[in-house]
Amino acid sequence: MRTQADTSEQIMAAARSMVQARGYNALSFRDVAASVGVKSASVHYHFPTKGDLAAALARRYTEEGMDYLDTLLARGEDYRACLARYVAIFRRALEDGNRMCLCGIMAAENEDLPAAVRAEVAAFTNANVAWLTGLLAGRRPGTSPELARARGAAIYAAVAGAQLVARGRNDIAVYDAIMGAFADTGLFD
Repeated sequence: MRTQADTSEQIMAAARSMVQARGYNALSFRDVAASVGVKSASVHYHFPTKGDLAAALARRYTEEGMDYLDTLLARGEDYRACLARYVAIFRRALEDGNRMCLCGIMAAENEDLPAAVRAEVAAFTNANVAWLTGLLAGRRPGTSPELARARGAAIYAAVAGAQLVARGRNDIAVYDAIMGAFADTGLFD
């Protein structure tokens, strides 16, 4: 027998996959319910509104992502290895059925998002920029906080943008080529 926690986790997994493939606007409780094998009312029981579900997805996505990135730092991975693993996260979404970063695809629908979802998507962006800023500051301790933050934001925007362009062309080689070009221009140095 399935527990409430199991059902909630299955709902979150199905919804995450759907949002990464089609975006927030295409998220349907009916489709989530069918994927999980429950009634729509069960989805509503766990997440009263689509906004509640999307906010929970974005919050968890941010937490899991930051846990992974913080683990890289805790293991003592060097700057290049950490950055390569960071870039690989976005590539893996493309490898998984040409999907997008969950918060990236929702950010593209910003005007359609409830305030709570917008806040969680912004938190994801802020967490990524902060992590990259810390990574850059650790590499060059004399860098001003403003410059490190600007570079962190540039790297985040470059990686997320490259993912979007590659998805639009349904060609992961486009992502790899863009990442190579960024490396050649010194963005990652």
